[in-house]
Formats: sequence, C-alpha cells, structure tokens
Amino acid sequence: MLTETKIRNAKPRERPYKIADGGGLTLLVRPNGAKLWRFRYRFHGAENMLSVGAFPDVGLALARERRDDARKLLARDVDPSAARTEAKAAQSHRFEDIAREWMEKQKLAAVTVAKAEWIFETFVYPNIGDRPISEVTAAEVLRALRSIESQGFHETAHRTRQRISQVLRYATATGRADRDVTQDLRGALAPVPTRHRAAIVDPRKVGELLRAIEGYEGQPAVRYALRLAPLVFVRPGELRAAEWSEFDVEANEPIWRIPAEKMKTKAQHIVPLARQAVALVNEMRSLTRYSKYLFPSLRSADRCLSDAAIGAALRRLGFSKEEASAHGFRTTASTLLNELGYNADVIERQLAHVASDKIRSGYNRAERLVEQRTMMQAWADYLDGLKADQDGKVESLRQRAIVN
Repeated sequence: MLTETKIRNAKPRERPYKIADGGGLTLLVRPNGAKLWRFRYRFHGAENMLSVGAFPDVGLALARERRDDARKLLARDVDPSAARTEAKAAQSHRFEDIAREWMEKQKLAAVTVAKAEWIFETFVYPNIGDRPISEVTAAEVLRALRSIESQGFHETAHRTRQRISQVLRYATATGRADRDVTQDLRGALAPVPTRHRAAIVDPRKVGELLRAIEGYEGQPAVRYALRLAPLVFVRPGELRAAEWSEFDVEANEPIWRIPAEKMKTKAQHIVPLARQAVALVNEMRSLTRYSKYLFPSLRSADRCLSDAAIGAALRRLGFSKEEASAHGFRTTASTLLNELGYNADVIERQLAHVASDKIRSGYNRAERLVEQRTMMQAWADYLDGLKADQDGKVESLRQRAIVN
C-alpha cells in the first residue's frame, strides 16, 4: 500500500517503473520525474488501462476514490474508459459550442450575425453556455429570459428565445439534444409593447432635419449613412449592411440590389438610385472602399456600422428619441409620398413591404421599376427643395411634386 510519503520519496530511474497500491491502482514514475496514476482492469476478458491523473494534482486519496468509482462501473458491466469518452463527448456538446456551430452554418446577413452574436454573448452564454445542450431545461432558459425582461427589454427577450430555439432545433436534428425545450415557454413571456418609431412628417421639419444632417461633422461612415438614408428609405439594417458589390452606379439606370437573404421579405429588393444618391456613393468610394461595406464599423472594417450609430448621430444633432429615429426615414417617405399623390402600390414596393407576388397582377416588373425610378428621382429632388427652403416655400414645392 502506498502512502503520501512513499510517493514523494519515489525517485526517477533510468527507465519508467510502477508502484502498486492495490485494487488495480498503480503509480507510474517516469525518468523525467512525472508521477502518473494508472488503473488497470479487465473488461470482458480484455486488459485495459485508465489514466487517473498526475501526482501531486491528484493526491493518493483522490486517486483511490477515482479507482473505486471505476470499479463500481465495472460491477455494473460498464467499461470505465468508454464511460469517460461518452462523458467527454457530452461535455463537448456545450450549448455555446453548438450555438457557434449553428451560426457558422447559417447564411445570415452580416448585421443579423452581429446581432445574434451580441444576444448570445450578452444574455445566453453567461447563463447556459457551459451547460451540456441535452441537459438544458425550460426553467433555465426562462430564468435567462426573465433577466432580460427585468431590464425592460421585452422585444430582446422574445428574440433571444427565438435564437435559443433555433440552436436547440439544430442540436436535435444533429442528434445532440432530444427536443427544443423552448416550446414549453409559449405564453410565458410578457408581450412586446406596441412601439411607434419616431419620425418627422411635417415637410418644413423634414427640411430642418436635412439641413442638420448636411452639417453633421462626425465619422464619415455615419455622416454618409445619414445623408443616404432619406434618399433610399430602406430599413436601417439593410442600409448599414450595404456592400459595394451590390451597387451598380455606372449603369445608365443606376441601382442597388439588396440580396434576398438580407431582406425581411426574403426576396431581392431593387432600389433605383437618384442622381443625388449616386453622387453620395461616388463620394464615399475614396473614404470606405477599403471595406466591403459602404458604412464600416468604427472599430473594424470587417463589420458594418452598429445599430446604434445612426440613432446616436441624430441625438448629437439635437433630435430626441421621440422626434426622429433611423427607421423614421421610411415613415417620412411613406407619409409624404402618399400625400404627394404617388401610386400606393409603387410606394409599398419601394418600401419592400410586400414580396413580388403580392403586388397587383396588372403590373409587370419592368413597368413597376420605371415608376419606382421616376418616383425616386422626384423624391430626391423634392428633398433637395425642402433642404434649401428657408423662406416658407414648402407648399409650392409640394404642388410641383404631385403626380397628376
């Protein structure tokens, strides 16, 4: 039988040697002085060896405890080595590992990936990231979601539940979880409060906003995003994730093609570019061409602007959250274009509120695009008029823009 003193006094020799303790437990002493615990056993007639740890990290008492645990498995006709392999495999199937694997395999828009990563890093990994994914319970997920709700982030709580569900469904499909336990949480979260995004729809105030944007002196990517937003009125995420490869400004009829995977409708969206928009894009080439994004992040050229950048810029310009928002440019365009008399179908198509098969069958795509292009140029001209109007001439501009 070994003692702690015998173990400490065991000196290395020219060749490795073993000192038996009993019950299959031995101490292997290597020439370099390393002292390693080994448990030798037979399983179904075959001799096997299980590593139990290294001394002094694993002392004599703990080594004997691990030996006894292995012998108990043998008594139940379980191979200790196989049991360890299975345990390691289960541990490698941590929720965080599977979530990262899932994100790697998804063809998500850059801005969507960034938001998913933020959700997981901020709210999910600290709570269940280290848990074996097959052992994650609905109660654990709910606790994580409740902590988000307690901060007033109701929409984020619902979005987080959705992301966790996607990962669990992926784990189930790949045989590493039994089911999506978030299905048990239906109705458990508070509903998302109705939220109206702030927007300016008074033409005179729109002019004030445009003049303020023109005088913005912040970071170039933010400055140009602010200037382009009113001209294209796409969703903020679509604007921020705009890539150079999507723009054709050299064509006779310049356009921006937003890929389907970036769109809420999951259909490619075409934005005809007015002369003013083309001029802005061309100005930006010398400033942000080093990135694939027109509006790269302030911290990394490999990422687009954060979702808070445009809103923060509006605050710096003196517009409160109740007055203006990044999404508000869409409301401004929708409201004023309808007031100016443009065809509602054309406006809705340019806002990408409906996919192509939802538009009235009487229109064909080419005819719609011609109407959209005409409207977008007239809208850009109208905005120029509002921006320059400092003498109360808004109404005459409105009358000139109306489509009869």
